[in-house]
Amino acid sequence: MLINGLQKLSLLDYPGRLAATIFTGGCNLRCPFCHNPLLVTRFSECERISEEEVFTFLEKRKGLLDGVCITGGEPLLHEDLADFIIKVRKMGFLVKLDTNGAFPEKLDSLIRRSLVDYVAMDIKNSFEKYAITVGIPDFDAAPVFKSAKLLLNGSVPYEFRTTLVRGFHTEEDMVKIGRSLDGAKNYFLQNFKNSGDLVGFGNNMPCVPLEGFPSREIEHFRDILSQYAENVGIRN
Repeated sequence: MLINGLQKLSLLDYPGRLAATIFTGGCNLRCPFCHNPLLVTRFSECERISEEEVFTFLEKRKGLLDGVCITGGEPLLHEDLADFIIKVRKMGFLVKLDTNGAFPEKLDSLIRRSLVDYVAMDIKNSFEKYAITVGIPDFDAAPVFKSAKLLLNGSVPYEFRTTLVRGFHTEEDMVKIGRSLDGAKNYFLQNFKNSGDLVGFGNNMPCVPLEGFPSREIEHFRDILSQYAENVGIRN
């Protein structure tokens, strides 16, 4: 598996757990506001970390870490992800998967095989505005919402999350998202912060302001989603 990053301890990536975070290279989306361009469009420039190195590290952390968070990029792009997870679980670690939801069949396979203990899925925007938000003109959002339904109707603990960007997100979008995911257990909003190193806009995509929102507007978005989801939080 293409591994381009290893955070040896995270208190935030896996809710309620001490975890290591593994970053996979490559992504099928081109969200202009993404702050991991090296893992999306330039992952060949990143340091390559071998699976052997990862497992050697994890062996030393048995009994100290609770789990492993696998993020990206988009981990489900990698055909050997399931084999990697099996090895991680055999070492006694829980597994959290971060995904953009574009591959529902692969996600369903992992869930059916009981290979993931927690799933965090990005919801980029309302269905109608997905293509412009992910930077791909002809992007079909149907698979994303199919993945969302898998989580809504399943038994694996999960959360949905949206990065709020002025120019992409409106009050109307929050209503549409809420209706699409009615009954969600956990939903988190996080405000966009410009790191100065973003994926940016492709040649065929219109440019919009890449700015965050003031706290009062984020709280208003939270209140809207709270009409549909059980627990809606704001993360910095």
